Amino acid sequence: MRSWRRLMAMPEPRASALLFDMDGVLLDSNPVHAQAWIAYNRRHGVETDDAMLARMYGSHNAELIREFLGVALSDAEVVAHGAAKEVLYRELMAPQMEQRMVPGLRRFLERHSGVPMGLATNAERPNVDLVLRQMDLARYFPVVVDGNQVSRPKPFPDVYLKAAELLGAEPARCIVFEDSHAGVTAARAAGMAVVALRTTHQEFDDAQFVMDDFEDPKLESWLANRI
Repeated sequence: MRSWRRLMAMPEPRASALLFDMDGVLLDSNPVHAQAWIAYNRRHGVETDDAMLARMYGSHNAELIREFLGVALSDAEVVAHGAAKEVLYRELMAPQMEQRMVPGLRRFLERHSGVPMGLATNAERPNVDLVLRQMDLARYFPVVVDGNQVSRPKPFPDVYLKAAELLGAEPARCIVFEDSHAGVTAARAAGMAVVALRTTHQEFDDAQFVMDDFEDPKLESWLANRI
């Protein structure tokens, strides 16, 4: 009985890695993605409604291009459309990136820089490179996995499992920072704890902690016994 009680009282293992989504976590970029989709679809004679915009959160470009512009497109056409839309997005985002950084992010990364960190995102690699370079964040993320490096994007867990593997971290000892329902689903499917940000959605059913940004006064106390 005493052994059982000691076992029950043991603290849960501390996290060995922090994993971050990019859009909606490092920067509040989804409104700019929406602007880019509206403008790009209009170029091709398609008006974008709210339901179409809701589909973009946590989805991969190939899915969205076929849904918005036509399922009959060839693979090469899908790739070309996706690349062109992301060029438009980067043109819109570059001049406003600093002001769109999620509040408290840089201080949080610096405070916990001793914990291995990785970036795991469905975003296209040129978008990732632009954000890390222009926001001077690359030094915090020795591991970066984008949606083209795994066979299945979020909501499947592959991108998070790959990032954990590259960091040498057990999935059960990773904490993920996400903003989309698809991303939370992916992280939970990978067996990871999730901190959800309300930059994109307000309600999350399967996150262990929910916050507005990295300045949340309760975040550090929640993390205190976990990292």
